[in-house]
Order: sequence, then C-alpha cells, then structure tokens
Amino acid sequence: MTPADRRLRAQLAAHESWSRTPDRAARTAKARRAAEARFERQVDPDGRLSPQERAIRAQHARKAHFARLALKSAQARRRAAGSAPSGPKPDATA
Repeated sequence: MTPADRRLRAQLAAHESWSRTPDRAARTAKARRAAEARFERQVDPDGRLSPQERAIRAQHARKAHFARLALKSAQARRRAAGSAPSGPKPDATA
C-alpha cells in the first residue's frame, strides 16, 4: 500500500469514527483537560500562583503556542511556494 493510500484509509476511518460519535465534546474532553494542564504546568511549575493568575498565564501561553504554530505554517507555505515550479517558462529563442 502506498503512503497516499494509507493516508486515505486513515482519513476514511477517522471520518467514519466521528460520524458515529454522538458527543464530540465528551470524546475530546480528556485531551482538552490534558492540554490545559500542560500549559498550567508550563507557567506555574511549582504551583505557587493563584488559580486565577495561573489560568490567565496559561491562556497566554496557549495563545503564544498557536501563534508560533501559525508563524511556522506560514513560513513553510512561503518556502513551498518559492520552490514550487511556477509553470512553463517562456522560450527566450522564440
């Protein structure tokens, strides 16, 4: 099986699984809690901040994380666009 076929089979399985999921929020709740806890540990590793301050800082850490991902994605798209062929070049001898 080619990598493209594997990818398509995985996408098909994921779509089928999500189509049978009655409560998507419940299905992803554990992962969302784990992600939130990760950002809270990042900003308050010793647990010294108040819950309110920890939540505020974790929110900013999460926003910074996703902004960093967006920046890297934009840079990768620019690199790909710069290295992608731009179509046939005009013939200079014509």
